[in-house]
Amino acid sequence: MRVQEWTVTVNEARIRLDVWLVRRAGAPSRSRASGWIERGKVFVNGQEIGLAEASHHVAAGDRVRIWLDRPGSSKPTDRAVAGVRAHLRTVHEDSAIVVVDKPVGMIVEPLPGEAVQEPTMLDLLVDAYRHVPRAHVYVVHRIDRDTSGLVLFARSPATRDNLKGQFERRTPDRIYQAVVLGALETESAEWRDRLAWDKVALRQRRAHDSDAGAREAEARVRVLERFGAAATLVEVSLVTGKRNQIRVQAGLRGHPLLGERQYRFGAPPEPAGLPIIDRQALHAWGLAFVHPRSKQHVSFTAPLPDDMSRLLRALRKHSPRQARLL
Repeated sequence: MRVQEWTVTVNEARIRLDVWLVRRAGAPSRSRASGWIERGKVFVNGQEIGLAEASHHVAAGDRVRIWLDRPGSSKPTDRAVAGVRAHLRTVHEDSAIVVVDKPVGMIVEPLPGEAVQEPTMLDLLVDAYRHVPRAHVYVVHRIDRDTSGLVLFARSPATRDNLKGQFERRTPDRIYQAVVLGALETESAEWRDRLAWDKVALRQRRAHDSDAGAREAEARVRVLERFGAAATLVEVSLVTGKRNQIRVQAGLRGHPLLGERQYRFGAPPEPAGLPIIDRQALHAWGLAFVHPRSKQHVSFTAPLPDDMSRLLRALRKHSPRQARLL
């Protein structure tokens, strides 16, 4: 997959998009740049650009992405779109929202300043709607690349703002299932921490008193199944939604997620013979919120993916006498 992304500099602001594509992105000519745009290969700030916008001026900070081998971009067909939609595992879609069950290994959209060389969830959704007149897709929230499960997208700026407002007010239900190392001491708990983002290490850490950018992180945890002293399946309901929140909060308590590589905080390695998983054992299982159009409360769930289901089956065999469903 040939995907490249650039950020427009201050010196490049106010240049026509097609001219910018020639100067910065390597288009052989303005006509070739227009061809890229016409065939849906050019995205600005995550949104596909139409041919009528080739003459629009770029602004400093704009993220311009080129997806040269985008599926279906040479000869668009309904079959190509259907294939993309099948890959997306769409849980629900209507005129206002799209709810997707994200597979492991795909990012939702790049963070500011992050260089990404493969199509993102947003790219694939834009591609799926490319034949729908005036269709747009907007990210409402994100989950980590190696976390599976539900992600919510909006189909208009107004819907996006409505949903983001709900998330800011902490009213949606965001429920995850995770497998942590060891046995939690209680059947339920509230995790509260002050976290700060380390810009050098690119990870969350427990905040110091002097951290001006510290943020509160809160989650409610309930034990679903115990596997002796080896591991515990938990349900985590987010109150706040910080980057890597569940992973860092579990690690801070000495119970990192199985498969966790970054947020271990000195926890011992996973015991020899314990079933393994090739990524953090975390799945965005449930999502509920007020629908922006109908004003009704809606909820969605996504079943555990195959790798987590296999992990649980192996853990039950590993400690069959101790496992119990609560």
